Amino acid sequence: MSNNEATKTTNQSGNILEVSHLKKYFPIKGGFFGGATGSVKAVDDVSFNIKRGTTMGLVGESGCGKSTTGRTILRLIEKTDGEILFNGEDISKYDKKQLRDLRTKMQIIFQDPYSSLSPRLPIGEIIGEAVREHGLVPKEQFDDYITKVMKDCGLQEYHKDRYPHEFSGGQRQRICIARALALNPEFIVCDEPVSALDVSIQAQIINLLRDLQKERGLTYLFISHDLSVVEHISDTVGVMYLGGMVESGETADIFGNPLHPYTKALFSAIPMPDPDVRKERILLKGDIPSPANPPAGCKFHTRCSECMEICKHEEPQVKDVGNGHKVKCHLYDEK
Repeated sequence: MSNNEATKTTNQSGNILEVSHLKKYFPIKGGFFGGATGSVKAVDDVSFNIKRGTTMGLVGESGCGKSTTGRTILRLIEKTDGEILFNGEDISKYDKKQLRDLRTKMQIIFQDPYSSLSPRLPIGEIIGEAVREHGLVPKEQFDDYITKVMKDCGLQEYHKDRYPHEFSGGQRQRICIARALALNPEFIVCDEPVSALDVSIQAQIINLLRDLQKERGLTYLFISHDLSVVEHISDTVGVMYLGGMVESGETADIFGNPLHPYTKALFSAIPMPDPDVRKERILLKGDIPSPANPPAGCKFHTRCSECMEICKHEEPQVKDVGNGHKVKCHLYDEK
């Protein structure tokens, strides 16, 4: 039994990832000497856990910090503050050698399946490059190993010698999945992996991800704008607004009983498959405030139809309303 398999067996019911008060601020440089004049609060005090073998969906408008959260967790960019525990260890304290070993356990599938693939390398080399670099399999088994990974992802052996431009968008995304899967990871950040694909191809990729999860015990952080896809694939859901988490919980609870006004507005935009069923669309007023200068109090109060006076001055605290369903809103303050 490999170390990865042993870890999965012993921690099957526990959290593979625990994120506490994560912050990522990007400095704004300007002035005569080019010093920092402020900061963009891309991720501002985000906390959540993901259980091993499950999928957490992360949703919100463009610019809310979803992708930055995923990349900060993987240490593709370094956090400003907070704690990231992977298998119970604080990976933000890892040195270069530890971080290199971590790369085989944590992977990412990028949004654009074309720009994330090198046009100069054949598919077999793209998928196998990291496998060879980390020495995951003996040289004599390398070709057979890459062939098996490709077939698991719906690709054929003769595709090895072809280049990315010779494939369709759906096939290129399968290549990206195979590249991530080749390192036998435990955790994968799926950064809007189907947003650039046709609807019919989206379904194929989603089904592939679910099948691979069942076969390999994978854990996903699934970042997406498509709420219908998130509802279909996720076990839990987190809703982000302007760098912060405003609501989180199990998928059935979030979609069946959304509590935060922002979550309600998002879900009201989901198209209904039955033309005879009508629901009230909640239209948000105004524009999203700048993350470089967020409003005082609740960040959503400038667009909220249920805004109260306290919302303008005091930041709400996270409340657990039961079954792990958490919401950050003054409407649910204890009376």
